[in-house]
Amino acid sequence: MKTNSGRSPLDGSPEETILDTRLCDLGVSLEGSWLEAPIRGVVNELANRGLRLRPAFWLSDDWFSPEGIIGVAIPFYLAHPRLKRLERKQMLEVEGGTLAQCRKLLRHEIGHAVQHAFELHRRPRWQARFGNSSRPYPEYYRPNPASRRHVLHLAYWYAQAHPDEDFAETFAIWLTPGSRWRERYAGWPALRKLEYVDQLMSELSGQPPRVRSRARVEPISGLRQTVREYYAAKRARFEGVSNNLYDADLRRIFGADSASSGRERAANFLRRNGPRIRKMVAQGTGKREYALEVVLKDMIVRCRELDLRVGHPAEDILIDFAILLAARSVEYVYRGREWHAL
Repeated sequence: MKTNSGRSPLDGSPEETILDTRLCDLGVSLEGSWLEAPIRGVVNELANRGLRLRPAFWLSDDWFSPEGIIGVAIPFYLAHPRLKRLERKQMLEVEGGTLAQCRKLLRHEIGHAVQHAFELHRRPRWQARFGNSSRPYPEYYRPNPASRRHVLHLAYWYAQAHPDEDFAETFAIWLTPGSRWRERYAGWPALRKLEYVDQLMSELSGQPPRVRSRARVEPISGLRQTVREYYAAKRARFEGVSNNLYDADLRRIFGADSASSGRERAANFLRRNGPRIRKMVAQGTGKREYALEVVLKDMIVRCRELDLRVGHPAEDILIDFAILLAARSVEYVYRGREWHAL
């Protein structure tokens, strides 16, 4: 779509015009954008490791690396400053919006591309280390933050989501220059996975990949939904967890009900301390601001419906509630993720 003056809708048009523009008509491209630098850097990291892999990169509606393809899709909103601002307004954050975050995500997705290119999931030793790649992806899951069987790379203990994610996260740590993974993971069971990846990549150094396709799956040029429709669908994916699942935890944390009418209402307490709680959770888990906001609002509503009151010291409540919010928001992050065939 072009405006009457022939300009792109991103060049000075009102936000409403952008929202009503189809993704394929936004006129955005990787070429000439700030994304070229992190892409070039990570491709050089592959070359420095001796891996004969030149992935294709293209804009789409999310981060993903399709099965049977040597390539990485990058979300369209990263390609233009106005789209990044709109993403933050709609979703409260921009996943991959900084150079450091973008590099981390690229290394992770390239891990998937390496797996596909060399069909690593077919190897018995790969399966022994990471599990069965054909296992269905979860709608959501509850990770164990204390686990040392998985590396820590992306937020929310992503390596625990699926064997393919476990490998991609391990590969990303291995690929990162200066990660000092032998020291960082000394004594962890995850170190054996890193050592296996190190040995496996040495074997693959200089070898041509078995899979050669660099086809672009779901490129932005073929996405007909409007930006408004895109965000409506993206937010809708975070819905669906019944809020009565929180009841037992909320009663335990606040410890008082309507009989304690002289105490502060739990819903008011959470609204007043919401910014502090979100900051505590984000520092401990990495940011998924929209998921935190969705779960926090649901819990506030549930506290009001149950007429819960503050029955424990405020600091104890803040710590316990932050832990609960972190655990429950993970369910929304993975319920909200549009899984691709990785």
